[in-house]
Amino acid sequence: MSQLRFAAVNADGLLADLDLPPAAYRALLKLRALSESGGRITIDQASVGELLGLSRPSANAALRTLELAKLVKKVRNGVYQINAMLAGYNALEDAVAAVSEMPKEDRLDAPDFVASYQRAVANYQDQLAQQRKKRAAQAAAKKAASAKRRSTLHAVS
Repeated sequence: MSQLRFAAVNADGLLADLDLPPAAYRALLKLRALSESGGRITIDQASVGELLGLSRPSANAALRTLELAKLVKKVRNGVYQINAMLAGYNALEDAVAAVSEMPKEDRLDAPDFVASYQRAVANYQDQLAQQRKKRAAQAAAKKAASAKRRSTLHAVS
């Protein structure tokens, strides 16, 4: 059985306002349940997927969403940190100290927290669209170069 922990805030209303995909909510709840006091968790993306019954791409997308929302931060491969305002702590004093030390822009009570998440998602989607266009242009250029080479080949008699 897990130990009772203190959280700095009740963020249920804010999380509802973010309108995260269902897999991201599930991942956040699982990460919180498995995390150490203070919100650190050692788990890889494949394990998150297995725990939630998600494919690896779906698990990756859920974790990326949580990162865009500043609810979870990837420290390095296999290590994540839950936002200090959502993490559980062994003592209320630890929760208060962690929140007071965190950057203002990462706080859940920042006036534009939801808008910041929406901007981050829009920017990320723009980056993906640019990457798709770049890959499509590269593929078209490769196809054109291949067609040009074929048209310059002559049968040898």
